[in-house]
Amino acid sequence: MQTPKRYIAHFDLDSFFVSVEMLQDPSLLGKAVVVGGSRDRGVVTTCSYEARKFGVRSAMPMRRAMELCPHAIIVKSSYGLYSKYSAWVTNIIAANAPLYEKASIDEFYIDLTGMDTFFNLLEWTIRLRQTIMDETGLPISFGLATNKLVAKIATDEAKPNGYLFVTPGKEKEFLAPLPVEKLGGVGKKSHQTLLALGIHTIGDILHFDPVLLERALGKWGTQLIRQANGKSDSVVSPHRESKSISAENTFEENTADLDILLAQLVGQAERVAYELRQEKKFATCVAIKFRNANFETSTRQVTIPATIADSDIIKAATDLFTKLYVPGTMVRLLGVRLAGLTDTGAQTNLFDNKTEQNALYEAIDAVKNKFGKSVLRKARTIKKPE
Repeated sequence: MQTPKRYIAHFDLDSFFVSVEMLQDPSLLGKAVVVGGSRDRGVVTTCSYEARKFGVRSAMPMRRAMELCPHAIIVKSSYGLYSKYSAWVTNIIAANAPLYEKASIDEFYIDLTGMDTFFNLLEWTIRLRQTIMDETGLPISFGLATNKLVAKIATDEAKPNGYLFVTPGKEKEFLAPLPVEKLGGVGKKSHQTLLALGIHTIGDILHFDPVLLERALGKWGTQLIRQANGKSDSVVSPHRESKSISAENTFEENTADLDILLAQLVGQAERVAYELRQEKKFATCVAIKFRNANFETSTRQVTIPATIADSDIIKAATDLFTKLYVPGTMVRLLGVRLAGLTDTGAQTNLFDNKTEQNALYEAIDAVKNKFGKSVLRKARTIKKPE
């Protein structure tokens, strides 16, 4: 029996956080909007396409973003609302798709293999996209192809608010003219290596000596050739219970500003703590990661009593950072991760108020879910008056 041809759709909500904010405040439509922290000490979480035209990018220091786009409107992040809309889109996909994977809060893969016997797959996928837009009001793009790699790149090419079908057998033709950094795993360092070899497009890889490419990039060079041919065996994995929860940002400009770094760290710790409670889990391990200007990555973790509390997670993360960070080191990436997730908390001590504390966080999260996460934040993430 012949194996059916694979078909994978990749859905990605366009400028998701910004789009949600525009639904709450339609006066933001068509304007340069930046979602993130304070004007002087914050970091860009995401931004509208109007702001991107001026060079604003995610993880850029807000000060730099405002230099590039001084008329931009800054909006504080509302993670409670983002979770609500993400769950809404997830439920629509789950009700229609035979098999799907939620890759992130705003990104989904759907395995449509075998459905071409009964449906026109492009028409089916267009209808699903339209359903999501009609019900939620959110713009969303998709790519349809024979594997996850090509489908994701097709989505990027279809944005904003569009779709693209790469028909079977056209994968190499579609990929060839695109910049080589479109391939997964091509970061700034490897990109520079490829440019030095004279490789600028994905098609250039196919005309390059594979022996020399592997000599320059190791075994990853072989994988790069496979990707350039439009091949990928990655499968769509149905939703699994989280084994860890993380948040990280790559700064647009490297920074050694301790105020920015600690504000970012505290904000990330607060965010993962909130997500932890949404999953009704407790964390027993906190880890931090940062990458310096030379692309050297450092990590450190600590085991803690099972907790859901912002204060416990923030203290563990900032203590780890203080021990690991050498003042003056330029940082390009910073992140916080929770692991060792469990369904039950530590045995309550007679002399602490864990029950009252848990009730407090339930009340806090209820406010965040209703009005947005930014209405309640740690003081460290808010700009101090001059």
